[in-house]
Amino acid sequence: MSTNYLLSMFWKEMPTFFFFFGIFMPVTVFLLLLIAYCWIKLVEVNKELATEQDPREALLNYHNQWQKPRRSGQKQKKCKN
Repeated sequence: MSTNYLLSMFWKEMPTFFFFFGIFMPVTVFLLLLIAYCWIKLVEVNKELATEQDPREALLNYHNQWQKPRRSGQKQKKCKN
């Protein structure tokens, strides 16, 4: 018996609802749930970024980004004019 013959008999004898409910539907549901999960995570990250990057504090954040942290115990040098 050849492999082609066995496969053709398998496809002819297998009921259609098995393919639909046993293979197609679980894969489709899994992919839709995966897309929904990624969408929910993306919305959460967008909310966090929106609250973190408040435009009213943009100048303050820019200034703090370039400030060097001071060591404790070191005196600050004052400029004389």
